[in-house]
Amino acid sequence: MERTLFLAQRISAIILGPLVLVHLGLILFAVRNGLSGAEILSRTQGSISWSVFYGLFVLSVTVHAPIGLRNILQEWSRISPLTINIVALLFALIFLLLGLRAVAAIV
Repeated sequence: MERTLFLAQRISAIILGPLVLVHLGLILFAVRNGLSGAEILSRTQGSISWSVFYGLFVLSVTVHAPIGLRNILQEWSRISPLTINIVALLFALIFLLLGLRAVAAIV
């Protein structure tokens, strides 16, 4: 299981790298051009491309971050492995639900 989680986190990092760069670039573009939240949403509403982009972003975060949290808790706490796994899974579910809710806002 550890090897699978290691690979999953590394693959999700490879996917997240370019997605984060594009996302940050978009933020800089929006700020420099003085776009409001409503203006940004008006440009993304109904866009399948942005839905796929941010959907992949959410799925990658849902894999990547909880595995990292799990590793940190294993190394730095005395919490039982079962509890650590449950906490990591709960974080994954929270990231997935909140992230997909945000993606739904741009569809």
